Amino acid sequence: MVRTWQAGAVTASAAVRVVTIFAMLVLFCSPAAQSQAFQVLYSFTGDEDGHYPVAGLTLDRAGNLYGATTSETGPGAVFRLQSTGSGWAVSNLYTFHVSDGASPAVRIVFGPDGTLYGTTVYGGTFDYGTVYNLRPPATACLNQPCPWIETVLYSFQGGEDGQLPTLVEPVFDGAGNLYGTTYAGGTVSVAGGVIFRLSPSHGSWTESVIHSFGGTDHPVGGVVIDADGNLYGTTTNGGNQALGYVFQLALPAGQLTDLYDFQGNDDGAVPIGGLLIDASSTLYGTTTTNRYSNGGGTVFALSPGSPWNFTLLAGLTGSGGPQGNLAMDAEGNLYGTTFGDGAYQFGSVFKLTRTPGGWIYSTLHDFTDGQDGGYPIGGPILDANGNLYGTATTGGRRDGNCPFYGCGVVWEILQ
Repeated sequence: MVRTWQAGAVTASAAVRVVTIFAMLVLFCSPAAQSQAFQVLYSFTGDEDGHYPVAGLTLDRAGNLYGATTSETGPGAVFRLQSTGSGWAVSNLYTFHVSDGASPAVRIVFGPDGTLYGTTVYGGTFDYGTVYNLRPPATACLNQPCPWIETVLYSFQGGEDGQLPTLVEPVFDGAGNLYGTTYAGGTVSVAGGVIFRLSPSHGSWTESVIHSFGGTDHPVGGVVIDADGNLYGTTTNGGNQALGYVFQLALPAGQLTDLYDFQGNDDGAVPIGGLLIDASSTLYGTTTTNRYSNGGGTVFALSPGSPWNFTLLAGLTGSGGPQGNLAMDAEGNLYGTTFGDGAYQFGSVFKLTRTPGGWIYSTLHDFTDGQDGGYPIGGPILDANGNLYGTATTGGRRDGNCPFYGCGVVWEILQ
């Protein structure tokens, strides 16, 4: 059944619902140092610029930032922030119409052709989500910014092909094929989601399901690809403790291998965000909780071997761990966000510094859900100078369209 979109139907908590199909709100507080370099670049108003930026950001070569809002009164939009020298100006590049997508919950990425690609959790022909492409118009408008041109590459049908591509950043192989996951759907009797491939041909895209998950596995964070074309990802459930696992899908054979089962102890449980892969094929990721819900999540590494070697990089305190992807700088240090950990229970930005003796954890900012924002879901990105950029889903200005929760912010941390 196709869901009808109603104005005002998406509240702040419902916007975060895109993520909180799985997530937990946070009720824990712990002391941490603040970063003096933190600043808000833009506070959303809830007008044409949208509400609730659940997704993270993408940076182009000119230093412009791109992201998406889930909105409160509609299906969401894609925006661009451009530096004006004295501040940042926001442009609404495209507003979704449900038939072409709704609730973009993860950052858009540049594809091999230099245009933007993304997913929406809902919307499309059957309201089970879409994969879309966004490109600038061929000619500029004279009097106002032109809306960009959106093309739906695939609209999920909700059956064997999958449904609800939740926190899925598209990834591409060398041939230009696009890969991702869906939270549900598939060919098995209890459909726990799929890994899909979209292949381009003569201006159209063909979807193929290359693996169907069983039971309640539910891959949420998409996949990453190594130099040999193998895919890696996580599931929020499944595994020998039903607390999620890390998998490898070997291509072209399509054989799926369970690389690590989370135990719910110090190693963590319920990974939601996707993985980061380095040149040695070591995987880095996060879990949202640990010790069977009595912790704030973990950061881990998984390196190739037989079996693969799991290393706990950090155990976090609180009860609302990371949900977005990690970022890595040129020195191999890691950066991430937590959804609800931190001194004020509204999330944090953290750094893991790589040293010969191990990893050192530090907090770069604790969100207050005030003007600085709250509940960051998307992970951070880094520019060429090592500065961090990201979004917070709530907080910011509390007026006009956003008097209670705030419409969210875009933030920067200078390093």
